[in-house]
Amino acid sequence: MEYIFSENAPKAIGPYSQAVKVKDTLYLSGVMPINPETNSLVESDITTQANQVIKNIDAILKEAGMDANNVVKTTCFISDMEYFAAFNEVYAKYFVSKPARSCVAVKSLPKNALIEIEVIAIQ
Repeated sequence: MEYIFSENAPKAIGPYSQAVKVKDTLYLSGVMPINPETNSLVESDITTQANQVIKNIDAILKEAGMDANNVVKTTCFISDMEYFAAFNEVYAKYFVSKPARSCVAVKSLPKNALIEIEVIAIQ
């Protein structure tokens, strides 16, 4: 087991790792729309927050020697289904390989974020 940490992604806001690699499988913790330089939430609309989450995911994947094409499953949490269409526009541009996905609306997310994404990738 190997713990993955990227300086180009936000630090964990709790007692967990950005990602853990077991053999050829990488498990990313829920990735938030946090600017890694300021360690604060990108406060804006769903499109801006989704883009920041994707940048953060990309940084962690790169640290593990992977990219979006290695992603086999995502679990997406959004604070309101009214954001679903706008979120999908951002998501589709990055995850062109169309990994398996779940997307659910939740009552609230840490730091009052609009979105959070978990990822499983295989090398």
